[in-house]
Amino acid sequence: MSTPEQSDDPTSRTSVACVPADAVGRVDVPAPRSAAPETAQPDTAAPGEAVPGTAAPAAVAAEAPAAPTAHVGRGGRVVGAVLAVLAVATIAVNLRPGATGVGPLMEPIVAAYGQGPAASGLLTALPCLAFGALGLLAVPISRRLGLTGSIVAAFVLSGVALLLRPGTEVFWLFVTLSVLALMGPALGNVLVPAWIKLHGGRRTVGLMTLYSVVLAIGGSAGASLAVPLAGGAADGWRGSLLFWGAVMALPIVVWAVALTRTGHDFPPAAPSAGRAGAPRASLLRSPTAIALTFMFALQSLNAYTQFGMLPQILADAGISPAKAGMLVGVIAGWGLVGGLVMPTVIARAPGLRFVVASFGALTTIGYLGLLLAPTASPLLWACVLGIGGFAFPTAIALLPARTRSPQVTARLSGATQPVGYLLAAIGPILAGVLLDATGSAAVVLWFLAGTGVLLAIAGFRSGLPRIVDDELAG
Repeated sequence: MSTPEQSDDPTSRTSVACVPADAVGRVDVPAPRSAAPETAQPDTAAPGEAVPGTAAPAAVAAEAPAAPTAHVGRGGRVVGAVLAVLAVATIAVNLRPGATGVGPLMEPIVAAYGQGPAASGLLTALPCLAFGALGLLAVPISRRLGLTGSIVAAFVLSGVALLLRPGTEVFWLFVTLSVLALMGPALGNVLVPAWIKLHGGRRTVGLMTLYSVVLAIGGSAGASLAVPLAGGAADGWRGSLLFWGAVMALPIVVWAVALTRTGHDFPPAAPSAGRAGAPRASLLRSPTAIALTFMFALQSLNAYTQFGMLPQILADAGISPAKAGMLVGVIAGWGLVGGLVMPTVIARAPGLRFVVASFGALTTIGYLGLLLAPTASPLLWACVLGIGGFAFPTAIALLPARTRSPQVTARLSGATQPVGYLLAAIGPILAGVLLDATGSAAVVLWFLAGTGVLLAIAGFRSGLPRIVDDELAG
């Protein structure tokens, strides 16, 4: 049995990830190495294998069958290495632009529908609400349709919604189609990492890295390209949003091909899923679990408020809309660096509390810089906020680092991410209400700076070498 101090080494445990909280009791967790089916050779989990900016549900597929280059799906055909790379790359690049591409265009969008700042807050909160609520549907849907089939169906729905959304003239219909457009990304957040674990074989770590890199690229591209794609026309935002609907056709085609090879590929039940050793006490008994949930919520609150409202705030401060979108793209682009760096830091650093708390402090400093000197060095403040955003991949990687058993990791992940996203949705809505009531972007920046302080506190507690399993058993 590892001690809490020893458990900071992710290699001492199986790195797993999440399913929605209400699904943990319904999804059988695959057996550990000693109980694995004879036909499957488990992969070795890499430190920090959980992917930044997404749920990584190893409770859906905690052990991936190993093969040199491919895996035979339950449909009986091989998912080759090239097809796996294409599938992961094309899906990952489409998981964020539908959300990040709206913020830089928020002003013309709400103006076209005769709406105000409160509508901006609602649109900004939609990704958090969708990722939290719709993500809970991922496991039940994939149980019925399989992992690949669920991803194909969800992205077909999202693609149609993205194509229809720009043409609507009614605001509530625009909102409805925006929710449907987020169905694919919401399910993809949960299911794509599970698909990689199931079909990646010995290429799992490489595919996870590819997924993390392309995910960050897609998020940055959505924000950076929004205004250039819109051009100078008053209704150019419609064409900009339409672009990502067209791009989504590519992963649909690739994953449809993959579906012909995988068939129904939901992982089979494991006989040891309910064995002893995975405490079933409420996670509310664990201070570490609570701290991680608030850390995830506060970072997501900041990320999606930045995506949705920061371009408008920067434009009001005298920065051109194109440059404002570029700066938000810079903030998102730092997520690539954080996703590559933080798992290694977590694996090697003897103490993390000050490192994790520093991300909240940097977030506050970035907002204060924009508040006091927005046009003096906006690129500097964007970089500071981007590094503060390392809290996101850190929170994801801390989930396996602060647990011992796969079952507890799955429960922690499943509670932290959906609950965190739903709590995070409060931020953009409140920011929109504040902007609507006061007409002052400074009030919003002060509010966000305050959330950075709270993030530092939650991060400090999350960084302590405590194990959730021990807190539940104590």
